[in-house]
Amino acid sequence: MIKVGTCGWSARGGRRAYFQHFKVIELQETFYRLPREETVGRWRSEAPPDFEFVVKAWQAITHPPSSPTWRRSGLKVAGGDEGKYGYFRPTEEVLEAWDRTLHVCRALGARVCVLQTPPSFGFTPENAKNVEAFFTTIERGGLRLGWEPRGTWNESRDALRSLLSRLDVTHVVDPLRREPVHLAGFAYFRLHGLGRGEVNYRYKYTDDDLRRLAEIAARYSGEVATYVLFNNVSMFDDALRFKSLLGSLGLPHV
Repeated sequence: MIKVGTCGWSARGGRRAYFQHFKVIELQETFYRLPREETVGRWRSEAPPDFEFVVKAWQAITHPPSSPTWRRSGLKVAGGDEGKYGYFRPTEEVLEAWDRTLHVCRALGARVCVLQTPPSFGFTPENAKNVEAFFTTIERGGLRLGWEPRGTWNESRDALRSLLSRLDVTHVVDPLRREPVHLAGFAYFRLHGLGRGEVNYRYKYTDDDLRRLAEIAARYSGEVATYVLFNNVSMFDDALRFKSLLGSLGLPHV
């Protein structure tokens, strides 16, 4: 099965409008600032019973407070504590951030949680050690986990494959840029646009792009559940076009 959606409530008209078109979403609010329990409960109660929430893990786990994404969240870190957050650091603060993320996942009935690190968290022995310590320490609560590493990790694919295989974590990728090195029971694709750099959010996918994406997704979905989540300015329209293409090709999807 190919599961298609977007990263965030992209439909004009908000959540209720989104539910009319898609059966899965990757929540972005949970990355910037974890929502309150009553907010999460409202989202779950408003959604159809068969709707799936994927949670993007809180940035306190993956991004240091110097990241621009922290400024966007409005969260403040006490002076001297900046080094206790982000980069999978083996600190009480990072582990607590995961526990709070896991609580949100449970409240939403999420099956998958995605973690994404910035290019500044590149491949080094110390960073690899932090990744291993984090994933071998946390309680997963039945969740399947995916990690989207950026930067020089993608130049060290053998080391990344070995690490993800040991940790039973899916390699989250944009498949139009690179193939995953390891799957932990599911495939997870995030589409950030094509062009220079890791992301090009203003990019609108062409029909040829979507056909190539459908071929890739079909190959993986023959073995595992395959998530395709668009994360560009035109993500709502591109995701709808992709669903239409999958239907025309007779490929099972939601």
